[in-house]
Amino acid sequence: MSKLTYVATDMAPAAIGPYSQAVKAGDFLFASGQIPLRPDGTLVEGDVTVQTHQVFSNIKGVLESEGLSLGDVIKATVFIKDMNDFAKLNEVYGEYFGDHRPARSTVEVARLPKDVLVEIEIVAYLGK
Repeated sequence: MSKLTYVATDMAPAAIGPYSQAVKAGDFLFASGQIPLRPDGTLVEGDVTVQTHQVFSNIKGVLESEGLSLGDVIKATVFIKDMNDFAKLNEVYGEYFGDHRPARSTVEVARLPKDVLVEIEIVAYLGK
């Protein structure tokens, strides 16, 4: 019997490869990186602000499918195509987390899936 539970929800885009939207292990949920795809799999066009809003919509969908919220996030890793967009991304990020301050890393990368501008993965505490 596996100690892992795989998460699959239609509140976020389906995995586009051999991975899960998220995996629950012990007291934690590890969510795969979300890019600005709508749950139907279509890509959101626009600047980093528009794309980041969609990414957070997807993250919230994964969390809500497991009875969690952004307030349960303990760690976020942000992958951004251009660090010059950091201030715009950070503004949107702050809108979603408010006073909650999970640990975070931000990394500029050469390329992201489907040539998007941002990808964010999170770890959340299940509170067991």
